[in-house]
Parts: sequence; C-alpha cells; structure tokens
Amino acid sequence: MNTHTNFKLLFRLLIIPAGILFFMYLIIRLPSFFSSKSPLKEQIAPKVESFGIIVPKGYSVHGIDVSKHQGNIDWKRVSLMEKNGIRIAFAFIKASEGITRQDEKFITNWKQTAENGLMRGAYHFYYPSRDAAKQADNFIKMVKLSKGDLPPVVDIEKSNRKSATKIREGLKIFLTKLEKHYAVKPIIYTNINFYNTYLKGNFEDYPLWIAGYFDHDRFYNEFETPWTFWQHSERGKVDGIKGSVDFNVYCGSIEKLKQIGVMGKGN
Repeated sequence: MNTHTNFKLLFRLLIIPAGILFFMYLIIRLPSFFSSKSPLKEQIAPKVESFGIIVPKGYSVHGIDVSKHQGNIDWKRVSLMEKNGIRIAFAFIKASEGITRQDEKFITNWKQTAENGLMRGAYHFYYPSRDAAKQADNFIKMVKLSKGDLPPVVDIEKSNRKSATKIREGLKIFLTKLEKHYAVKPIIYTNINFYNTYLKGNFEDYPLWIAGYFDHDRFYNEFETPWTFWQHSERGKVDGIKGSVDFNVYCGSIEKLKQIGVMGKGN
C-alpha cells in the first residue's frame, strides 16, 4: 500500500467521522441560539432598572426636565407612572432663552405640572454673549413663582468665546437680579466640563444642578463638588412623553426638597 493510499484511509477514519459528529452537534444546539431563552441573549441583554435607564441607587426623589422639544406632554400619565417603586416627583420646565425667546410650551407645562401634583421649577437658557440684565428680565416676564415652587434655574453651558472672568461677571448680574425679585437663591445648572473650566471655586453659595451622564461610580470619583440635583441621563422613557427625556435625582428627601421651594405669596 503506497503513501497516497495511506493518507486517504487516514482521512476516512478521522476526518469524516469528526465532520458527522460536528454536524449532529449543530442540529441539536442550533435552536437554542435563536430561542428567547438563549443563555447568550441573556448575557448581552441590557440591564434596566426603571424608566428605560439605570437609575442611581440611594436616592428617593426623582424628576425630569422638559422643553418644547418634548412636544405635547400628558402630565397625568407622567404623574401616575411608577416603576420599581420610583415615581416622578418634580419637573424643571424651560421658560426662556436669551433676551427675547420664550418656550412655546412653557405656559401649558407650567400649569399642568401643578394640576397633577408635581413640584415644578422654571429655567432660563443663558448666553454669556448677551446682556445679562435683559436676560433676567426675559425670565421674570415669563415666570411667576408661587409658594412651594422650586427656585428659578439658570442653564449655563456655552462660553460664546467669552473669558472666564466675563462669564462670571455676567452670571452674577443675572443671579442677583433673580434673587432680588424672587427672594430665593437661584439654582445653577451646567455640565462638569463647563463647571471645572469657568465656575469652579465661585458661586459656591448657590445650589448646583450638575449634568454627568457617564457611569455612576465614575461620576462620584470625578466630581467631588457638593451638588443639589444631578442630571444623570438624557435617555429616560416616561409615559405621556414621546421620545427621550432628561432624568434627575435630588440629593435629599422629599421633605427637604419642599423646604428649598419658594416661600410667600409668589412673585
């Protein structure tokens, strides 16, 4: 028997039976790969705690912030939604922007949040390149706060090519005017990068609302400044709202949140 014949015999004895066994294995295992109970699918399935996102643990007060971009909101459905013991307790609503712009959904959202038992707050999108006092006037013209409403918010996240000094000077004018009018310290909203670049070490007597969307442990490690509100996600899903919405937590209890609300008859 020559070498070529020996090779053919070895192929038949080893390779062909191995191929038959592998084919039988595929027949047996293939359905499980497409089954809804597949272990592989269970491993890659996203871990979701509530509202379509992973909610930070250890907080009892949760809220959202909205603007005209959310369209028509069914606030009754928002207020009734509950997942894993979590409900929406407050909402910040965009009121104004710059010197002349007002959010077209503000009046409706402002009224309906209160009618459905949610704590409400209003915010202004601030431009460092525009007159700070006139921006404050724009917000004041739009927003009348009542007893129990949350303090007004200034959303500052753009530099408009202004220096840190100019940004802080204008922001101080805006905050002072609102504080004088509403008799409560406004809240400053910004993101981590803007805060570290332009605001860190300043305005520390104002409540801080910070945006940080990455992993929760990373947030705690990278941002050590005390905060009042944390916007932890922009991908929340809530009944009554089409598309995604920003999600926030408050650093204390609902009783403590009520204490920082506006007192008096309203402004």
